[in-house]
Amino acid sequence: MSVNRLVTLALALVLSGCSDQEAHIVSPPSAEFARAVSISSVELRSMARSLAASGLLIPREEVSVGSELSGFMVKEVLVEEGAFIAAGEVLAILDAELLMAKIAQAKAVLAQADAQAMLSMSEAARVENVKDPSVFTKEQIENRMAQAEIAKAAWRAASAQLNELRTQENRMRIRAPVTGVILARSVNRGDVASPSQVMFRMARDGLLELDAEIPESSIGKLSLGQAATISLPSGRELKGAVRLISPRIDPQTKLGRVRVSLPHDPDLRAGGFARVVFSRKATPVPAVPEKAVQFEAGGPLLVVVDEANRAVRVPIQTGARADGFVAIVGGPAIGSRVVLGGGAFLLDGDLIEPLQNGGKAADTHTDAMR
Repeated sequence: MSVNRLVTLALALVLSGCSDQEAHIVSPPSAEFARAVSISSVELRSMARSLAASGLLIPREEVSVGSELSGFMVKEVLVEEGAFIAAGEVLAILDAELLMAKIAQAKAVLAQADAQAMLSMSEAARVENVKDPSVFTKEQIENRMAQAEIAKAAWRAASAQLNELRTQENRMRIRAPVTGVILARSVNRGDVASPSQVMFRMARDGLLELDAEIPESSIGKLSLGQAATISLPSGRELKGAVRLISPRIDPQTKLGRVRVSLPHDPDLRAGGFARVVFSRKATPVPAVPEKAVQFEAGGPLLVVVDEANRAVRVPIQTGARADGFVAIVGGPAIGSRVVLGGGAFLLDGDLIEPLQNGGKAADTHTDAMR
């Protein structure tokens, strides 16, 4: 065997031995990674439960104003929408020219009836005490007495006709029946008045209130006089109180109506939208920081840290919110540790390194290499 072949065989044996040794080397086990996260705990906090709803701003009492007369043209309109009007103030004036002609005619008829009545009564008085049948027959006496009664009746009819026309004259001025704000004006100069026409709509005393719709399951939790906070689209908030709770539930929507009284305010406009939150008495309830609540397709949940520092995802229901905390229903027990941030990236069973809210390691720190 040549020297070259001996060298080649020796190298092959060496390399083969190295490969066998490398094949028998066992890699050390990989370390389990622990994610460092801030934690807090479930605690009892005194929080006021609230009920939120929405609705429209409507007049507490809406008053329609129109004319009782028909066929008269509107001569003047004296007010505009938004004006605050005192009871009895003139809103519009009808053209009374034709009516005045009728009143003049009625006065003439009344004067004629008055003269005729005076004459008939005088003749009746003259024959009333005449006993001699040769002067006036019984028939003549009765006839004159009847003529006197007819004349008095004609006078009363003429007087009633004149009074009716004078009443119409007074109603040629359309007056506000109540004190309040003009919400709408639907009459213009030249329009012909009709009893079926609504000329003005008023909010009595200018008071508006919120007409809110409340689910059937929640309306029983409200009470008359209960405080409420109303939020306007402008961002302003007003304080109100429950004035009326409807005794009826809509059979289609299963919603009931609640009226919330509001103070006078220029930002309130009838027909506007607003939200309301009904306040309830504060009671101690389990609560966690808002940052601890995670939201997924299945609903809100908390990531709880168990005794072995493992993540456990627990579904919950949320309640009232206040001062950065949210009440929870059906969640973990009081004192349970919950993850504040990064919970969305943790799965059940993940190992974590708990940090107190502020970055310091918790006392229950578990070695990440355990």
